[in-house]
Amino acid sequence: MIHILNKLKHLVDNKNFYILLIIILSFSVNYYSGFRGVFPIDSFLIFDSGYKVLNNYYPFKDYWSITGPFLDYIQYIFFSIFGVNWKTYIFHAAIINTLLSLVTFFFFNQIGLRKSYSLIYSLSICLLGYPSSGTPFMDHHASIFSLIALMTLILALKKNSNFYWYALPLILGISFFSKQIPSAYFFILFAIVIFIYLSLKKFKDINFLIYLLLGSLSFIIIILIVVNINNISIKNIYIQYILYPLSIGQERGESLNLDLNNVFLQFKFIYFSLLLIPIPLLNLLKIKIKKNENLIDILILITFLISIIVFLYSQLMTKNQILIFFLIPFCLGLTHYFFINYSKNKGFIYFLIFILIVSTTKFHIRFNVDKKFMELNNINLNQAIDGKILDTKLNGLKWITKYYPNNPNKEIVLLKDVKKHISKEKKVKIIISDYQILPAISGVTTFAPNKWFDDLSVPSVDSSFFNYYKNFFLENIKRKKIKVIFVVGENKINYIDRLFMKKDCISKKQLNEISFKLDISNCKEAL
Repeated sequence: MIHILNKLKHLVDNKNFYILLIIILSFSVNYYSGFRGVFPIDSFLIFDSGYKVLNNYYPFKDYWSITGPFLDYIQYIFFSIFGVNWKTYIFHAAIINTLLSLVTFFFFNQIGLRKSYSLIYSLSICLLGYPSSGTPFMDHHASIFSLIALMTLILALKKNSNFYWYALPLILGISFFSKQIPSAYFFILFAIVIFIYLSLKKFKDINFLIYLLLGSLSFIIIILIVVNINNISIKNIYIQYILYPLSIGQERGESLNLDLNNVFLQFKFIYFSLLLIPIPLLNLLKIKIKKNENLIDILILITFLISIIVFLYSQLMTKNQILIFFLIPFCLGLTHYFFINYSKNKGFIYFLIFILIVSTTKFHIRFNVDKKFMELNNINLNQAIDGKILDTKLNGLKWITKYYPNNPNKEIVLLKDVKKHISKEKKVKIIISDYQILPAISGVTTFAPNKWFDDLSVPSVDSSFFNYYKNFFLENIKRKKIKVIFVVGENKINYIDRLFMKKDCISKKQLNEISFKLDISNCKEAL
């Protein structure tokens, strides 16, 4: 019996056991979540863009893209290796969720937390990270890699390791090319922090800057290689990914809702996770004043607190469902670190664990079980049907959307009807729809010159970028010799009306209650 207990103790003390546990839970919880329901415009977006790249359609060149191309290319790699299907798609998100959890475990363990505590915080993050979406999504990628970049910076400051300094710009670059924010703000914050770090070193021992520069150059070279191989215009990237999104950001910033609920109440658990941080902070400041020590930890603490503000502000700017609740275990873990180093009262650690358990349970149920992020809360997910009825590529997907919550079978029947019409059409065609799995399941290998269609992605007629967008769209239609446009979904036909000022040339036929077929063969302005 004693021998068995010793074996169990050895197993629990073994870091490999913790790593294996994290991998299994992080991967499986996201994999499970990704098969439960869909929200078309979000759930199918990267599926389609990965399929585009697989068929030699590239962002900024062949389709208008205001969000990062990193996900498009990574999904392309997964599709190339494992095939085009829903399992491969979810595999992508599950891998990123596992990566986040493992990095978090190593981070907390590296800064001095016991393996058991590091495990608890990382498992909480794996539940609150990617599973809220379950499918690849640019906001999740950008926020997750920004958090990994923050952890990398903290370790670089504490350990002054060349590896961390080299990795920092690479990780932040991945975040930026997933989505512009929050990484754009972190570029500025990290630059200021690094300058302060240099000043603390009195501008001596600056070898780390070489590795920081090498990491930056490595990332720039990779980007230039991809741009050159795919023959993508730098001007297109600048307009689509920088200038036009800046105009959107300016409009959103001016209309930002900063009322009590928006700024405080919806993020209350993130604030709760920071409730005890003033205690070690005051002790840390006292130590600094008396002994002039621990300046690096003060810098880390300030960077950490400002970073949380950056995440909150970025979340408000996206005007999307909240996805940053995975910051709660991160905040609690760092508070834990400062308590064990700068507070004699260890009893507060139990309060941190209490907040961790309550918040993790609450948001796991809300987002992973009830699927609030996918706008499926208040919908009976038991009514979902197997996606393989629509196509075998969707085998295992429990199909239910907010559009037909009480009759998902009707939605599938309508989409199967559309799929049949698309497959029969012999002319060169594209599909405009939130159901962006349609090209892949219909065998279509020509694509609309836009990543997705909504009032954010498509410039309004009043926008200074509208003419540029219109020319980009119509030139691609002409270059690809598109003759037919299938429009599937409510109000999507409005985006075509913006682009074809002379509509007499369009032959329109309604296929069913959600779809139209537009023949543009006679539209000289496009052809």
